Amino acid sequence: MSDLPESTNEKIIKSKIRIQNHGEVFTPKRIINKMLDLPNIREACQNLTSTFLEPAAGEGAFLVEVLNRKMKMVVKNYGDNLIRYENYSLLALSTIYGVELLEDNAQKCVMNMYQVYYEAYQQQAIQHDAKVKKKVLDSAKLIISNNIAQGNFLTKLAPDGNPIVFSEWNPINLRKDGKTIKVQRTEYTLMDILEGIKKEDGDSLSHSVVEQLDLFDSFDDEEVFEKEKKQMKYIPVKITHVYKEEMEEVNG
Repeated sequence: MSDLPESTNEKIIKSKIRIQNHGEVFTPKRIINKMLDLPNIREACQNLTSTFLEPAAGEGAFLVEVLNRKMKMVVKNYGDNLIRYENYSLLALSTIYGVELLEDNAQKCVMNMYQVYYEAYQQQAIQHDAKVKKKVLDSAKLIISNNIAQGNFLTKLAPDGNPIVFSEWNPINLRKDGKTIKVQRTEYTLMDILEGIKKEDGDSLSHSVVEQLDLFDSFDDEEVFEKEKKQMKYIPVKITHVYKEEMEEVNG
């Protein structure tokens, strides 16, 4: 499995201005590896469902190394069958979260995470004499884009002033010998997570549908009457199908 290239002249700063304005200094990879080699953290990297949340993700150096270690664990424990690998690698990916203040860093973090996942998956597909599947890659993109958030960890807010929102991808009836995995997606604000608040399964903070009823079809100036918003929730789906973002109406 190929990791992101490590330069002998590893840059830990982008500019003095960014240090002055944001205190931005990147952690060297050797320090990250020492951190991840600490007993409790090393064990968590070998645990399929252990979650990681990085409050200052930068370009993802810490999270990428966590992902590298988790992908190697998935190959070792679930790599005997490609379908099994696809499911369990997505579940491992879904446990890694990050918050980053600066937009360019957040975008680079997302790209770096996807690069590591794609290369690991591609290598397994080759070993199984198969091709990577679009639905798996689309699901990986969806998971990463919902698990890496741009925002301020201290204020718990995104750049638009709304709360930072993450998705939990909870496996349903997970069995060690199973090939496929179903997950229940539930959205939480960062504040919810830090306060240990439990939500209803499938709860969505960002999706509602407004029903509109045209009451005056015969009039030139049509008036549209807005009815009550439909509250939507996520339904359990195969983890390789999360890219579809399938939902249903609450109490519908």
